[in-house]
Amino acid sequence: MTYLRSGIFLAPFHDLSENPILALERDMELLQHLDALNYHEAWIGEHHSGGFEIVASPELFIAGAAERTKHIRLGTGVVSLPYHNPFILADRMVQLDYQTRGRAMMGVGPGSLVHDAKKIGIEPEDQRRRMNESLDVIVELFRGDTVTRKTDWFDLRDARLQLPPYTRPRMEMAVAAAKSPAGALAAGRHGLGMLSIGGTSGDALTHHANNWDLYATTARENGHVPDRRNWRLVTLMHIAETREQARENVRHGLDKFCDYFRDVATFPIVPGDITDRYQYMIDSGSACIGTPDDAIAFIERLLKGSGGFGVIMELAQNWADWGQTKRHYELMARYVHPHFQSSREWRGDSYAHARDHHAAFASQSGAAVQAEIDRQMAKRRAAE
Repeated sequence: MTYLRSGIFLAPFHDLSENPILALERDMELLQHLDALNYHEAWIGEHHSGGFEIVASPELFIAGAAERTKHIRLGTGVVSLPYHNPFILADRMVQLDYQTRGRAMMGVGPGSLVHDAKKIGIEPEDQRRRMNESLDVIVELFRGDTVTRKTDWFDLRDARLQLPPYTRPRMEMAVAAAKSPAGALAAGRHGLGMLSIGGTSGDALTHHANNWDLYATTARENGHVPDRRNWRLVTLMHIAETREQARENVRHGLDKFCDYFRDVATFPIVPGDITDRYQYMIDSGSACIGTPDDAIAFIERLLKGSGGFGVIMELAQNWADWGQTKRHYELMARYVHPHFQSSREWRGDSYAHARDHHAAFASQSGAAVQAEIDRQMAKRRAAE
């Protein structure tokens, strides 16, 4: 079995009734919690409107989180390239690479919320073109090149980074890939990782698999070797000790989450005519709401349907309250991740070997103890 790394995709999503200060603080506490639970990575989003996803600068958030954590890797998930001058953005990411001592990663995309782009005068039809123009420059700058390039939205003249990347040859990078093929093409062209979002229903898995094929073909055409270990798949999960408890837990925030995607975000999670959202998500394969065993079976389905990937990314959704949310991640770390990381097999083999030979080992141990007793008694008799 391929070793499957664990991660989260933290937009984050917060109900409008929440205190934003406390909500952001809980997001920081969540990363500390995941760090202690040996989650491998967390990706933090960039959004500027809509009221629900309230991190405007993933770089700022990562800088703060890096001071509170020790091991977990932290990525921009994703920074919207059309919103930023590519030279300035590349320079900021190199600084973050230094400040985190190599734990920073750079996820990029065109920007998911149309109303974000419209607020700064960017038309939706220009977002993917701008993403590609910016990504070309950033990859060249990380390589140490001097870039002179002018487009209709940036003008670079002898632009060269003043610091080389801390991570050599550069920090890990990934491109978001959803319905459009633009992400898969951009990632393949530069040999970057792919971060697949957009659901895990049967149809969505087929789409992800097709995107992977497009990515792999493009990568080979550009001299890169496609590696499924660099493919991240985002999905929805909440687990508890029982299915009944998991279903009860998500009553806290599932409807508000679905309302946001119906009313504000780019595409709905659940069709508008569905009344029982929980049952729809279970039946369609869009989410796992159940037990650790259900989560294992769910992830195995994703691995089979996609052909395999390297990181299972949970979308951090706040369906349950804070205590139940932390318990979910604990159950994932204790009982689900080990199944996909081969961390229990050797222990099981060791236990089985000791159990299967227990009678012989116990007999030998007893004989050794009795022999020592006999020796001591013999010495005592000889002394007397």
